[in-house]
Amino acid sequence: MSATGSLSPRERVECVLAHQQPDRVPCDFGGCSVTGMHVSAVYGLRQALRLDPPGTRVKVIDPFQMLGEIQPDLIAALEIDTMPLQGTGTFFGFPLDRWKPWTTFDGTPVLVPGDFNTDLNPDGSIWQYPQGDRAAPPSGEMPAGGFYFDTIQRGAPVDFDHLCVEDNTEEFSLIPDAELEYLAREAERLYRTTDQAIFGSFPGGGFGDMAWLPAPFLKRPKGIRDYKDWLMSLAQRPGFVREIFERQCAVALQNLARLYDAVGNRVSLIFLTGADYGTQDSLFFSPRVWADLYAPFFRRLADWIHQNTRWKIFIHSCGAVESLIPQFIEAGFDVLNPVQCSATGMDPETLKHRYGERLVFWGGGVDTQRTLPFGTPEQVRKEVRDRINLFGQSGGYVFNPVHNVQPLTPVENVLAMFEAYRESRDYPNHRQFHKSNQQPECGTHAPIVAGSITQ
Repeated sequence: MSATGSLSPRERVECVLAHQQPDRVPCDFGGCSVTGMHVSAVYGLRQALRLDPPGTRVKVIDPFQMLGEIQPDLIAALEIDTMPLQGTGTFFGFPLDRWKPWTTFDGTPVLVPGDFNTDLNPDGSIWQYPQGDRAAPPSGEMPAGGFYFDTIQRGAPVDFDHLCVEDNTEEFSLIPDAELEYLAREAERLYRTTDQAIFGSFPGGGFGDMAWLPAPFLKRPKGIRDYKDWLMSLAQRPGFVREIFERQCAVALQNLARLYDAVGNRVSLIFLTGADYGTQDSLFFSPRVWADLYAPFFRRLADWIHQNTRWKIFIHSCGAVESLIPQFIEAGFDVLNPVQCSATGMDPETLKHRYGERLVFWGGGVDTQRTLPFGTPEQVRKEVRDRINLFGQSGGYVFNPVHNVQPLTPVENVLAMFEAYRESRDYPNHRQFHKSNQQPECGTHAPIVAGSITQ
């Protein structure tokens, strides 16, 4: 705790994760792959805050979604309470190293990994290759003028009469020793040199994650890799799906133990799965299917984590998932993201009332489909204030928008989002505490404007 009596960022996040009310609502940007910003948004924000000279390139740390690196100076400027602990690989199977210059379709100057190898097609789209190998079939495509990659569903036609579990589980293996050594060093460095909460990401814990299904990191994937075939298999061949999950779960349990040995309780929470189960209006399948096929395996992983670590468990699932939330809680998840309040049944007041005592909401701070990209700065401010005042009641809330900040979002709106967060984040009882200690009343911060950095 600081001399003024306020909590450190790490203490603040862990207070929320324990369903206690901290001094203020914490904020996460860049803690994981679903709470960040497109690289063009990061570039625009850094320019607006005058952190870089014009033309300074921003690293693309997630080539699939084209997310930009949230560097320590930006974390400090925006008073972000989290710090990511992520591995050295990418969704396309090549490492984050040997950076080289590249330029996006909208002209943003960026740095990409050395194996970020693309080819331009006659229609103006570009291909991305698994493990950077142009000899393999491309696994990602960015449309002409686009901002991120779509996975290409590859592979030979599936013989559904002779399915092989190994084909759909070749991507699940033990974390290499060198990777564990890196994570151990990085966790220790972050824990000792920062006071942010460390947000870990765990590969291989997302059962049925349709982003992983096409395996863009494998050169020639086999098995059921088509979205439609997978969804049909949930109904037509549930026994085969269970076999896949059994094998995946066995490897995941071994990896959790190895990961904990490497990073220990320096990590505050862990991103276990990013599988999307909802559309804008409904689910991809019934709650019964989730209960029968998914819940038992998530329960095994959650039980191990809760019995052996102090980590809290983060689930990301977009869309209209309200009917699954009781099952998420029963399966052992502690944190729900992105809290897509615009989807059917995802009314924020209802969510807070029904689940706020059992689940931490991480997100939902402003709509990234409509308000943030297309609203006015005042509309952004109002929505941010309303969501913080609602979700932040009595704690149990970390501020983040509904998913990553998208490209073409006006920087004025991004600045307005952070201004409104700073104006609304403090809890009244802590305002009184600060006043009694001759400190400025919380909530009276100067606005974030072009060129300003918060103190």
